[in-house]
Amino acid sequence: MTVSTDLPILKALLGEPVPPAGCPSRFVLNHVTSKWGVLVLLALAEETLRWGELRRTVDGISEKMLAQTLQILERDGLVHREARPVIPPHVEYSLTPSGSEVVEHLLPLVIWAVDRGPEILARWEEPTGESGSPR
Repeated sequence: MTVSTDLPILKALLGEPVPPAGCPSRFVLNHVTSKWGVLVLLALAEETLRWGELRRTVDGISEKMLAQTLQILERDGLVHREARPVIPPHVEYSLTPSGSEVVEHLLPLVIWAVDRGPEILARWEEPTGESGSPR
């Protein structure tokens, strides 16, 4: 099954259809496509958000995971953190130009997941004779 004409380009660049274990792209993909990474990037795609706003927007994320995810994405250069020296602390998060660029690439995948999500979830809810769930 051929998915895209871009796969031969990837193979030509890397010599393989999948980036090898030592490839820096694997490091970046791990951050960008992590469960919370995708959601944080999407939340910041439209606007700058403060910590509490971001936590409410990314429903279900713990404070610890939000802090870790933001630190990783900031270090990767995808999220900008601006702390104002006031009391109480005022910290805002926004996407950098690279963050906006990666969101442009993530959107087709997210749109596909939203469109196909009900169909795929229904398959998990069908009896299969085996125990298991997507969660």
